[in-house]
Amino acid sequence: MFKLLRSHFNVSRIVQTTPDALWEMLTDTMRWTEWGPTVKAVRSKTRHIRAGSTGHVKTVFGFWAPFVITEWANGQYWSWRVFNIQATGHRIEVINATCCRLIFEVPLWAGPYAIICKIAADRIARYLETTPWRNSKPANND
Repeated sequence: MFKLLRSHFNVSRIVQTTPDALWEMLTDTMRWTEWGPTVKAVRSKTRHIRAGSTGHVKTVFGFWAPFVITEWANGQYWSWRVFNIQATGHRIEVINATCCRLIFEVPLWAGPYAIICKIAADRIARYLETTPWRNSKPANND
C-alpha cells in the first residue's frame, strides 16, 4: 500500500511473522542484500545497526555510499542518511505476536524510490513467511 503524507510516502505491507524476526531482518546488515534491490554489499563495524551506526553500502551502480543511522527506536523504527542525505525510514507496527505491518518511509524528493521499497517489502514478506524456522530466531543486537 502506498500512502502520501506531508513529508514522505509510506510503503507498507502486512508480514506474517514475529516482531523480533522482522526487526532482525531490518537491522542485520548481512541480510540487507537479501531484500534490498539497490544494495549489493555492506561494510559496517557491527553486524546489527543501532543509533549512530555508520558504514557503507555498495549500490547496484558499483559505488560505495557512506551511511549513518540517524533515528532509532529499538524494535520499532530506524532511519538513515546516505551520502549525508536523508533517506528511508524503516518502521514496524505490531499487529499481534505473529503479524506486523512493515512500513518504509520514502522522502518526497525520492518518490520513485517507493517502487524499490515495495519490491523490498515483498521480498522480506516472502522470505519470512516461507521460512518459518527463521521466525523463531531472537533478535541479536551485538
